Amino acid sequence: MRLGARCQRLAARRSAKEFRGHVTAGAILADPAGRVLHVRHLALNRWLLPGGHTEANDVSLLAAAQRELTEETGIPASVVIPAGHRPLHIDAPRIPANTAKGEPEHRHFDFRFLFRTSADVVELQTEEVTAAAWRSADTIENETLRSRVLEALR
Repeated sequence: MRLGARCQRLAARRSAKEFRGHVTAGAILADPAGRVLHVRHLALNRWLLPGGHTEANDVSLLAAAQRELTEETGIPASVVIPAGHRPLHIDAPRIPANTAKGEPEHRHFDFRFLFRTSADVVELQTEEVTAAAWRSADTIENETLRSRVLEALR
């Protein structure tokens, strides 16, 4: 799945403070035991799945999700296997305003892809992530995402 022209424009405008919404890509990383990697997001102070904004040089949403996973956890792409080329889940959560960054409330248009690995976290990107933990998939907060992940891991 290639990044569409609209997604590329939104990704490119991110640096220009585009706040109608940001395209983001996320990784649902499962280990052989069926646990899913969660990271503690610094700005939101919540346990989330790894992911982040697309960048102008991302060739696909899948590649953006894998890049973000590697950036946030240090797990090399060479030990991560995509479970498919289509997102397992698409969501549009509201992101609260961040006065420190001068960002108003906005939406993320998040495309989440399932990956598998037997590797563990190497090094956290401490500017964005404060911790990582392998958790049961049934602890995923979003009900739709949780049910899709549980089904995919069966």
